[in-house]
Amino acid sequence: MRILFLLVILLISPPENMTEHNFPPLQNDRILRAARGEPVDKVPVWIMRQAGRYLPEFRELRTKHDFFSICQTPALACEITLQPIKRFPLDASIIFSDILVIPQAMGLVVEMRPGVGPVLPEPLADPTHISRLKMPDVDKDLGYVGEAITLTRHSLEGKVPLIGFTGAPWTLMGYMIQGGGSSTMAQARIWLYKYPEESHKLLQMITDVIVDYLVMQVKAGAQLLQVFESHGDFLNTELFKEYSLKYFKQISQKVKAKLDSLNIPKVPMIAFPKGATLDSIEIFAKEAGYDVIGLDWTVDPVEARQRVGPNITLQGNMDPTALYSTTEKVRQRAENMVRLFGKDRYIANLGHGILPDAPIPSVEAFIEGIHSV
Repeated sequence: MRILFLLVILLISPPENMTEHNFPPLQNDRILRAARGEPVDKVPVWIMRQAGRYLPEFRELRTKHDFFSICQTPALACEITLQPIKRFPLDASIIFSDILVIPQAMGLVVEMRPGVGPVLPEPLADPTHISRLKMPDVDKDLGYVGEAITLTRHSLEGKVPLIGFTGAPWTLMGYMIQGGGSSTMAQARIWLYKYPEESHKLLQMITDVIVDYLVMQVKAGAQLLQVFESHGDFLNTELFKEYSLKYFKQISQKVKAKLDSLNIPKVPMIAFPKGATLDSIEIFAKEAGYDVIGLDWTVDPVEARQRVGPNITLQGNMDPTALYSTTEKVRQRAENMVRLFGKDRYIANLGHGILPDAPIPSVEAFIEGIHSV
C-alpha cells in the first residue's frame, strides 16, 4: 500500500532534480564511506543479483509477470529491489533492472526466454545494421528506471543506499552482435579486427546513451553507480585498452562533468571489469577514474591491492559457487576474505552474480562472516 501511495505521488508530481525528492535521512552509509576511503565500523557487503531467482518471493512474483514488464513497472521493480533488504542485513540495495534495457531503448528487440536467458532475435549482423539503431531520449525511453529509483529511495526509508547501474559499452555491443549470451563472443570480437572504425562508432553511440542514463539515475536518487563489464574476459590487454578502458574513461569523466553542470553532487562510481587481467586492472586503476574496482573470483586480493595501490577501493570477490559449501565454511571463507582484503577501502561481494539456486542459509552465513571481522 505504501509503495502504491508513493507511486501515485510520483506520477502526479514527478520531481525534476534531487533537491525536490525529500528523501528520508540515510541511516547506514558504510558503503559510501568505504567507497570514499573513510573508516567504517564494519566492512559493507552487498551481493550482485541480490534481488533474484534464489529468493522464493522473487520466483513467486515472476509467475505473475514477465521479466521486462517488471523492469518497466516501477512499483514491481521497487518491490523486488526491497526483497533482499527485508530478508538480510545488507549494506546496500541495487535497483532491479537489466543491462539490456539500453539496446531496447536503441531500437533492438530483447526477449527473456525461459531456460535460455536474453535473446536479441535480430542482432547487428554487419556494420550496415548500425543504421537500424536510434539514439533514445533517455528521460522518456528509460524514464521508468528513474521512477523506480525514486520510488525505491522513498520506500527504503533511509535504511541503506541505493545503487544504480548499467552494462559497459563492450558488454552491450557483444549482446547486440551475438544476439544473446555466448561462450566465445566470436562474432563481436571479429568486429574489433574486421571493422575497427565501425566498432568504435557503435561503442561511442552506446557510451553516449550510458552517460545520459547514469546521470538520469543520479537525478532520480541513485547514491552509487556500477558499470558492469560482464564480457571483459574476452579481451586481452591490448583489446581491453582500446575497446573497453577508453569508453569506461569517457563514462566516468562525462557523468561527473554533467552532474557538475547540473549542480548535483557526484556519487561514487564502481567499475566491474569481470575477467580483466591483472595488467588490465592495474591500468584501469591508474587511468579510468573510478572510486571502486570490482574483482571477480579469479583475482588474488593481495596481488590486486599491490597493483592498484592504496587510493582505490576494491570490491569482491568470493566465488559464487562457494555458497554451496557448509554454512560454517561459508562463514569462515567470508571472514578470511576480509582479512585478505583488509577493512580499509573494501566492499565485500561475490566475484559475480549469485546463482539461481544458491542456498539462503549460506547467504546469511556469508553476510555474518563479513560483518564479524
